[in-house]
Amino acid sequence: MTETLLPIVQKINGYLSDYILVALLIAVGLWYSIKTRFVQVRHFKEGWNSVFGSLSLRGGKQESGMSSFQALATAIAAQVGTGNIVGAATAIALGGPGALFWMWLSALAAMAVKYGEAVLSIRYREKRVDGYFGGLYMYIKNGLNNKALAGITAVIMLVA
Repeated sequence: MTETLLPIVQKINGYLSDYILVALLIAVGLWYSIKTRFVQVRHFKEGWNSVFGSLSLRGGKQESGMSSFQALATAIAAQVGTGNIVGAATAIALGGPGALFWMWLSALAAMAVKYGEAVLSIRYREKRVDGYFGGLYMYIKNGLNNKALAGITAVIMLVA
């Protein structure tokens, strides 16, 4: 059974990742950028200062129990995996400076998509007894009022 399904899944995966997902990322990134009047450019300094403004390698522990460097390292680890680091290094090694340009351009679109995800997650989150619940499932369920699509999305995310 695996020998039969593997080529089919690989063909679908190749088609999705090579064409459809790239086009969707660029289209949604451009759309979000235009709708937010390029928030990733307009508020770049504010974001930079928010992340690196009070960074100190010699900073003592804060009220939360973490130093500013520990907080930064944790935040970066949550967003960037080793695949991103190795992938970027490999792309630069194989593609040269042109790869760096296209990574920056795609990052510009991805920033708008990430901003949109964060805004939707906060806008449609639910307050429960043990805290807030937000994310993709919640903004599909509450924003689109579609529990079936939210359930299908949750199952697909679990399988993935």
